[in-house]
Amino acid sequence: MLKQEFGCSTLTDIPFVAETIMPEPFLSDMIHALADMPHALSPKYFYDEEGSRLFDRICEQPEYYPTRCEMWVLRACASDIARHIGSHAEIVEYGAGSLHKIRPILDALDGPAHYLPIDISGEHLAASARMLQEAYPEISIAPLIGDYTGHLALPEKPTNVKKRIGFFPGSTLGNMHPREALRFLRMLRTQLHGGALLLGVDLIKDPAILHAAYNDSQGVTAAFNLNVLTRANRELGADFDLDAFAHCAFYNAPEHRIEMHLMCRKPQEIHLDGRCFRMSQGETLHTENSYKFTIGGLRTLASEAGFVPATVWTDPDRMFSLHWLDAPE
Repeated sequence: MLKQEFGCSTLTDIPFVAETIMPEPFLSDMIHALADMPHALSPKYFYDEEGSRLFDRICEQPEYYPTRCEMWVLRACASDIARHIGSHAEIVEYGAGSLHKIRPILDALDGPAHYLPIDISGEHLAASARMLQEAYPEISIAPLIGDYTGHLALPEKPTNVKKRIGFFPGSTLGNMHPREALRFLRMLRTQLHGGALLLGVDLIKDPAILHAAYNDSQGVTAAFNLNVLTRANRELGADFDLDAFAHCAFYNAPEHRIEMHLMCRKPQEIHLDGRCFRMSQGETLHTENSYKFTIGGLRTLASEAGFVPATVWTDPDRMFSLHWLDAPE
C-alpha cells in the first residue's frame, strides 16, 4: 500500500428517496448517435438490468484488474478512510451499482448516520439495497434512482448528519470527457460543501494490461457492449442486426483512454422511430471512453473543480488510486 499525504428501514420497505425517474432521452440520444458523424452514444445506456448484471460479471473476470485493485485498497485502507469520514456522516455513493464497494467502509465506520446510493438502474439498485439492508440493519439506507451525471437534486441532509461525504468509485469519472469530468466535479463540489469526496480513478499503465481488461477471454465485455443494441431493439423498436456488429476496444495512448466501439461488419439499414439510418462496413458506434489518470493530473483536475486534494491511497503496484478531496464550505 502507498499512502501519500498531499498538503432503519426494514428489508422489505426500504424508503426510496425518489420512486420515479425523469424520462431518459434514450430515443433522442440514439437518433442523434445514428444521424451524427462520428456515431457516439453515452455509456449510461449500458445499464439496464441485463447490462448491470453483465457489468458485475466483467468485474469478476481475471483480466479485469480495476475492481480487484480498488477493493484491495478499500479493504487495506478502510480504517484510515473511516477516520477521514468521522462520525455522524451521510455517505452519498454515485453510480452505486451492486453496493459491494461500500461494505469495507461501512464495516470500519463508527456509527454512520445515513447511506444514500444513487443509480440509474432502478431494479438493480432496489435488489442491491435490500441485500445491503439485510447485512447492515442498523444503517439507514435511502436509495435514489436517477441520472447522477445530470443536475440531480439531493434531498436535505437528515438532522443527525454532520457532513455529507461523496463516494464515487470504479473510475467512472474516466467515462467522461475531461471537460465533462470538470463540470461534474464542480457539481459534486457544490453538493458536498463542508464535506469531502472519496474518488476512485484508474492509473496509466502498460497498454497490454489495459487491452486485456477490456477484451476478456470469456467475451463478457463484448456481450455488455452489444447489449445496448439489444436494449434499443427492445425498448425503442429499433432493428439492429446484432450479428452485424463486433465489439472493438483499444487503448488510445495519446488521449490516455480506452475506447469501446461497436463496429459494423457489413452495410446495413437501421430503422428507428420512422426513420432509416445507414451504416457502412467498418463504421463504428462509439459507446464508451475510459480515461486513465496520473495522480498529479487528477489532483490538478480536482483543484480546478474547487476541491482541496488531501490523502491518496493506492495498491502496491500503483494500478489504481483512491483520493480524498475536501470540499470546503
